[in-house]
Amino acid sequence: MRAMSRIVLLVPALLSTLACGGDRQQSDSPYGDDALDGIDDNDDAIDTGDDDPTGNNDTDKLDTLSDEEGPSTADGNEGNPEQGCKAIDFLFVIDNSGSMGDNQENLINSFPGFIAKIQEVIADVESYHVMVVKTDELWNDCSLECNFFPFICQFGDVNGCNGAPSVCDDTMGAGVNFPIGEDASNQYCALTGGQRFITPQEPFDLLPQKFNCIAHVGTDGSGDEQPMASLTAALSPALNGPGGCNSGFLRDDAVLVVTIITDEEDNSPGTPDGWYQNVVAQKTGDGSGVVVLGLINDTDAGNPICPVESQDPAKIREFIQMFPNQITGSVCELNYAPFFEQAVDLINTTCVEFVPVE
Repeated sequence: MRAMSRIVLLVPALLSTLACGGDRQQSDSPYGDDALDGIDDNDDAIDTGDDDPTGNNDTDKLDTLSDEEGPSTADGNEGNPEQGCKAIDFLFVIDNSGSMGDNQENLINSFPGFIAKIQEVIADVESYHVMVVKTDELWNDCSLECNFFPFICQFGDVNGCNGAPSVCDDTMGAGVNFPIGEDASNQYCALTGGQRFITPQEPFDLLPQKFNCIAHVGTDGSGDEQPMASLTAALSPALNGPGGCNSGFLRDDAVLVVTIITDEEDNSPGTPDGWYQNVVAQKTGDGSGVVVLGLINDTDAGNPICPVESQDPAKIREFIQMFPNQITGSVCELNYAPFFEQAVDLINTTCVEFVPVE
């Protein structure tokens, strides 16, 4: 594991929906207003390994919440939906373990330009959702106490381990809106509308500090990283349904763009095929409405950048390669900007060919 460092991220944001109740309202995040240079300018019902995300072999897609109109038809004829996406749901699965400091900084530096390029190239997109999830379910990043001395956590509060503001704050896959820990913001992010993801309701001038807040997952998290468990839980009916922690994040008329950034192999229960089935069951069923971007160890490369002793993320790589629209890059690159430039082209192609569900 490498030394810990700070994370501060930035993104634009968009359309409001319901949020998990019980979050307390506090002041805005203190994290900065300055834009960073980028490219070009405990829900026990959650299933993270089975083919069916609901656990009952019922893969009917969730009716998510949206204020937008349904898709139109090209000629006004039923059964001939218009191609092209008008909305994008961005989900960032960020490893919050101790070795991720430098990697998170690279992501921070690349992200503003990535979003700016998305807006420039895919001009027809009218609505964005942006959500961040971390790779453990521990409130207050209390991994040392609760991972290595679990008996301590059974006897009351341990540095805030048992004092989460709401059940969502210690639920795997719930959107981060109250990061806390030694190197996190310690502030309620106060997203407009109270949801756990950014929507178009967020005032433009507050977007930088709001994304910095939700993406400030820190490096005090568990070393037993479970990005796939977090990803599949984040998109599950249990969390996206009415009253769920992420209620309304995932929309039928939006392309889903998932970015996974980790420097370890996945430790989640289940298999790559099971994780894949969980994700596509919530979209078109074949993955055509999903873009997966992976910044992972490049141990399979002819001339890898990552150290030779790096873990081979074979299961994560297998999962990513199951999607028709995907790219992977080395998490050990010093600059992620070229990776995200390539990603914009892939997202644009996916968006143009996307047929929203009627």
